[in-house]
Amino acid sequence: MSSIQHWRVYGHDWAVEQLQRSLIHQRIRHAYLIVGAESVGKETLARTFAMALNCLHDDVLQRPCFECRICRQILSGNHADVLYSQSDPNSGILRIEEVRLMTGRIALKPFDARYRVAIFRDFDNAQPRAQDALLKTLEEPPPHAVLVLLARSQEPILSTITSRSQMIHLRPANAHDIHHTLTSIYAADDVHAELLARLSGGRVGWAIRSLEDEAALEQRSAALDLLEDILSKSRVGRFALAEDLSKDKLALIPLLELWQSYWRDLLLLVTDCGVALMHTDRTAHLSRLVSQVSEAETLTALRATQALLSTLKTNANVRLALEVMLLDYPGLIQN
Repeated sequence: MSSIQHWRVYGHDWAVEQLQRSLIHQRIRHAYLIVGAESVGKETLARTFAMALNCLHDDVLQRPCFECRICRQILSGNHADVLYSQSDPNSGILRIEEVRLMTGRIALKPFDARYRVAIFRDFDNAQPRAQDALLKTLEEPPPHAVLVLLARSQEPILSTITSRSQMIHLRPANAHDIHHTLTSIYAADDVHAELLARLSGGRVGWAIRSLEDEAALEQRSAALDLLEDILSKSRVGRFALAEDLSKDKLALIPLLELWQSYWRDLLLLVTDCGVALMHTDRTAHLSRLVSQVSEAETLTALRATQALLSTLKTNANVRLALEVMLLDYPGLIQN
């Protein structure tokens, strides 16, 4: 096994190489910003980097070893020197109080590791005041501290934060690499691995989770069934659905990202551009929609979904925003 593969971070070899070089040459930055789609592998990379920073193996090329006491504790989430932020359970917002708590804890000396590592999940959901609360630590970082910020997008993050962080942008892995990972590492059968690699949209974490938990595929199927059902609903039906979906704002983001990929597939079919579809198991239904929905209507639906994803990062009324999006979806029955 190569020194890259033993990190067990799949589909992002270049990122592993970059971080490993920094370890070898002892050029550790005090702050990293890992950007990428949900389930693309951001937290896996951050956790593995924390293990590599603190691993007890004598050979730096063999870190993380996944076997020493510190590696095992970090892997299980139980090491006192690796801290994870917690977002508000209702809104998903990373609040200023949590950032202050994390910066206070990261200022303490490590208990038994080389570095204290603070991993800030969903940092793109931190409001400007919360981001500002991190600036002093970034400007005058403790010598033993490493901050790792995880975000879906760089756009909501203040330039004062990005300029003080090393950017690692995790792009979706290609289907071939995901297929290889599922078959060679997780012993998946070839047909199932091929399906998951295509459906994953480049999100390695989603593919692995779906292989290990069939419920993930069932949830995806139910979410796409719901979208296809919307197209035959009246205005009243869509308003009722908006009210129901608005009750769980956090669940909306992965749902809308899935719907966005569905509209993208339909747009590819409507425009007959020859690009491979993501939702290959929905090809028959997508092909039927081609004769029912115009290119303009498909593009409007795609843009409406993208707009709502952006709106969810604000304090806008979620139910009203959902109503606006659903009214922009095609097939509206007037009654």
